[in-house]
Amino acid sequence: TSVWDYPRPPAIAPDSREVVVLANGRELARSVNSLKVMETASPPTFYVPLTDVDRSMLVDAGGGSFCEWKGQASYFSVKTDAGMIDNAVWQYPNPLPGFEQIAEYVAFYPGLLDCQLGGETVRPQPGGLYGGWVTNDLAGPFKGEPGTGGW
Repeated sequence: TSVWDYPRPPAIAPDSREVVVLANGRELARSVNSLKVMETASPPTFYVPLTDVDRSMLVDAGGGSFCEWKGQASYFSVKTDAGMIDNAVWQYPNPLPGFEQIAEYVAFYPGLLDCQLGGETVRPQPGGLYGGWVTNDLAGPFKGEPGTGGW
């Protein structure tokens, strides 16, 4: 699948592949009920229902960011026996119209956590700023790679 076939504004689709997220070897999330958010030029971001997350590991990180499509995001750090992983999880608790279905879901940065999709270890979207999940079935180039700052 080419990420250039994804729409703008982004589309949301259910995905039944198993998502597993580990933080320093401890299971943070496991779900077969994720939502995949797909936007032109970016690998998809997977959102997992809060009911499938070990919320005892989440610590409010304060701050936030704004997405023109989804609205105001809030961030969580992840508490593990090995220490805190800062700003590794985010949520849109009050998303903008069209994205209401992600309100009770969270997403994870695969550059900070061990994320797996359908048994495949996910690679982080290039650039460090984005939360896309790169898997073997995707074709780029991806937003975040060198020379894509103007996209």
